[in-house]
Amino acid sequence: MPASTALLTDHYELTMLQAALGSGTAQRRSVFELFPRRLPEGRRYGVVAGVGRALDALAAFRFDDDVLDALDGVVDEPTRAWLSSYRFTGDVWGYAEGEVYFPHSPLLIVEGSFAEAVLLETVLLSIYNHDSAIASAASRMTQVAGERPCIEMGSRRTHEEAAVASARAAYVAGFATTSNLAARQRYGVPSAGTSAHSFTLLHDSEADAFRAQVTSLGRGTTLLVDTYDIREAVALGVQVAGPELGAVRIDSGDLGALAGEVRAQLDALGATQTRIVVTSDLDEFAIAALASAPVDAYGVGTQLVVGSGHPTCGFVYKLVAREGDDGQLVGVAKRSTDKVSVGGRKYALRRRTPAGVAEAEVIGIGQEPVDDGDDRALLVPLVRDGEVVGREPLDDARERHLASRAELPQAAQQMSRGEPVIPTLFL
Repeated sequence: MPASTALLTDHYELTMLQAALGSGTAQRRSVFELFPRRLPEGRRYGVVAGVGRALDALAAFRFDDDVLDALDGVVDEPTRAWLSSYRFTGDVWGYAEGEVYFPHSPLLIVEGSFAEAVLLETVLLSIYNHDSAIASAASRMTQVAGERPCIEMGSRRTHEEAAVASARAAYVAGFATTSNLAARQRYGVPSAGTSAHSFTLLHDSEADAFRAQVTSLGRGTTLLVDTYDIREAVALGVQVAGPELGAVRIDSGDLGALAGEVRAQLDALGATQTRIVVTSDLDEFAIAALASAPVDAYGVGTQLVVGSGHPTCGFVYKLVAREGDDGQLVGVAKRSTDKVSVGGRKYALRRRTPAGVAEAEVIGIGQEPVDDGDDRALLVPLVRDGEVVGREPLDDARERHLASRAELPQAAQQMSRGEPVIPTLFL
């Protein structure tokens, strides 16, 4: 049985529960919504990721004896007794993983008792804010990379568990492989890797290092050629592996200029099919700048796992409707300055032109907006009566992202700072 996720939360979630149990309001039917008030500054769209991880976390949200022991001094005994039998029995709808989103998109709608739903706030926000930030950055990178594959290699630049989640999110947004083996094991993300500079430095000569690698991994391996002199290393690599050498990797210097020089050298040596992989502090802007260079693949680390300047999406989880005295749901909303929310249960669709190009995010309050025939519904069932129904293969999310991104107007491909590429309309 997976470890409980119930303590991946904030203290005040449980004190709110205790007070609501005391006032008799804990069982009021409630609707919570996880949504962004805005996109990260300058971004034109965002990407939903972490849905599968969130469903796993919800399924493991249990207050077993060890968890309850940790709550000594946090809540009173009646609350501990209530928590001991906690199970989420409500319903959850949301945007499917890989979908693009815009300001106020109702990414997750959680309906159940206040007591059951409020406890999920922190763990859901933790997962969605992190994974969607990574996927949003990754999508921009894969978009500008075009047909050239991107390799996720940021594990050593972030927390060890964040590294696994980042690899998963990057794969959803189009990255081809990861260096992270835990992501391979847990989620089936394809992994790849060959050697680092330390392997070259271990050997008495660069030629010895290359021979050892080719003997072990075959002629199709990727040789790291910038430990000493790149030109000498490329010549040695082709000498050792022959023209069948799979690839060379450049990890420093002026990557565009060096790629041009290396391409010319490889072609002159007859290694016309040997690919060039570049790494070294790449982000979407650096990848875009290399578009005209003879580069075949990009390895991205630090900038990916920190969201390329936006490590969180600013998602919030707010109560938007609750049961009234007559038993019907009534909308509720914050009116705080700069933190306004819109009350009422939401429905969402992507309004599209007859040609299939997205033109607006349409959100209905209290009822579904009318489909004009070209629109696409965005909310899918994720949990029904407490049972997870929305699990899917990760490759489905990956394919969905490519299709969703392809619907966006041409302006979505621009790397310059700008406003959301389509407006959000409330109906």
